[in-house]
Amino acid sequence: MENFPYVAGRTTLADAEALLVTHGRAAADEAAARADRSRDIGNHIHFCHWRQIERLVELLAADRVVGTIH
Repeated sequence: MENFPYVAGRTTLADAEALLVTHGRAAADEAAARADRSRDIGNHIHFCHWRQIERLVELLAADRVVGTIH
């Protein structure tokens, strides 16, 4: 079984969607950059938020089906 990203709530999904719309295929890179900036200033909550979004964006942008197909 693959690891699926934890989705903390609607804000996480909205932020992931906004990055995908704004940055396209570079959305995961942008989320990683935001996480790095948050870590650098000591904001561990935003760091975790943007890392979750990075993983979610990678899943949403995947060219293959992930998980169980019903």
